[in-house]
Amino acid sequence: MSTRPRISARISAISESATLAVDAKAKAMKAAGRPVIGFGAGEPDFSTPGYIVEAAIQAAREPRFHKYTPAGGLPELKQAIADKTRRDSGYAVEASQVLVTNGGKQAVYEVFATLLDPGDEVLVVAPYWTTYPEAIKLAGGVQVDVVTDESTGYLASVEQLEAARTERTKVLLFVSPSNPTGAVYSPEETAAIGRWAAEHGLWVVTDEIYEHLVYGGAEFTSIATAAPELGDRVVILNGVAKTYAMTGWRVGWLIGPSDVVKAATNLQSHATSNVSNVSQMAALAAVSGDLSAVAEMRTAFDRRRQTIVRMLNEIPGVFCPEPKGAFYAYPSVKELVGKELRGRRPQSSGELAELILEEAEVAVVPGEAFGTPGYFRLSYALGDDDLVEGVSRMGKLLSEAR
Repeated sequence: MSTRPRISARISAISESATLAVDAKAKAMKAAGRPVIGFGAGEPDFSTPGYIVEAAIQAAREPRFHKYTPAGGLPELKQAIADKTRRDSGYAVEASQVLVTNGGKQAVYEVFATLLDPGDEVLVVAPYWTTYPEAIKLAGGVQVDVVTDESTGYLASVEQLEAARTERTKVLLFVSPSNPTGAVYSPEETAAIGRWAAEHGLWVVTDEIYEHLVYGGAEFTSIATAAPELGDRVVILNGVAKTYAMTGWRVGWLIGPSDVVKAATNLQSHATSNVSNVSQMAALAAVSGDLSAVAEMRTAFDRRRQTIVRMLNEIPGVFCPEPKGAFYAYPSVKELVGKELRGRRPQSSGELAELILEEAEVAVVPGEAFGTPGYFRLSYALGDDDLVEGVSRMGKLLSEAR
């Protein structure tokens, strides 16, 4: 009998998505009759706007969309994405510089697979979204964390980035607004980081999927426009999932220099071929339309943002900076780790999150999933009443910690 492992070392090293795992467990408990409130998944609780759905229905009736189409995306969608990018961030690109992908996650994977050789280092600001490390690892890259905390609003400085840079550094991953923290870099901070990257010949991969979800005085700034010095060494990742409540439609994209896009398109031609044509036409309607639908969602998110921050900061031992973008709060619970609670003494934020799920029937994602133990991520993309009830339950439980 063969003693070789059944699963390759490369794939065995991949961790399950922690956010999806928490969401799945919460849904399973709910299905079993328990009144679980989930703050795990980063998914708007709104339906996809009707005009987008109608575009998909019409596309499904057209025989030309029943066939294979170009692996890199429908030409009309690629042009619309180029036009939308110029409209929203002032960054001018050609349709040939766009690759339409099966959701934002495929864009993340393909850009690192295209840019990295084994041993190349990627600077990643922590806390970070759970998929980035796995995509970098699969590409043979080496992740170098630049750890931030609540004292700076989870923003990294040029000095921190420079301290982490080595001769093997090839890419800076820049994310603003951030998942999981909601941090948003100012135009000045964005430009300074972009100039620093350009000075050292680094590539910048920038994830802009939360570009339209900023609040208060914060403003979204694309590093591609803030730092023109980067030239053709910047790749933009984006998609329709968050802005248009289209998480299930699976349409994302990457924008970059022609050689990178061509190489990534070659990869996609073997991995998946074209994105579903019906979804692509829905995305075309989304990016070509106005932003009134997202404005309504943003108003609701902003209201929930203020509520969740206030309520979290009223819980003893919890501190939550005000997120400026996306739809996540990232409170510190370090003061509660190790305290006695309901006869147990959780030794990590992961154990504390398990206790909260079991005792308060509230699902949160622990900071271990994002590279910074001692924190929780709570998505406030859920109904107002559920949000208040969920944080109230959690607060009542945590107030018993001694």
